[in-house]
Amino acid sequence: QVQLVESGGGLVQAGGSLRLSCAPSGPTFSSYAMGWFRQAPGKEREFVAGISWNGGNTVYADSVKGRFTISRGNAKNTVYLQMNSLKPEDTAVYYCAARAAPYRVVATLQNAYDYWGQGTQVTVSS
Repeated sequence: QVQLVESGGGLVQAGGSLRLSCAPSGPTFSSYAMGWFRQAPGKEREFVAGISWNGGNTVYADSVKGRFTISRGNAKNTVYLQMNSLKPEDTAVYYCAARAAPYRVVATLQNAYDYWGQGTQVTVSS
């Protein structure tokens, strides 16, 4: 029943910024913990950032610390990923994921998440 829709991807030059959004569609739960993953060409899907159900706890991959920020909005439990100082190695399909429980500790493994969006392409040129 739960669907996640990502938006905000695009093509930018290195050093630029993008803001991704993840909006639940259909039945939603404000208690969902959320996360962002990405998959670059030829690589496995990797954890990028996660946020607890109440927004009080966030975790970031080492590769994006200091550049990316995950946050929660109030409208329909929307989650954002602000990406600054983008690098070519950030090029990937970015996926939003949700855990169907009010977890207070952020999970970094894919199998901890119950729902996934279809992804949005982010391309960073040199």
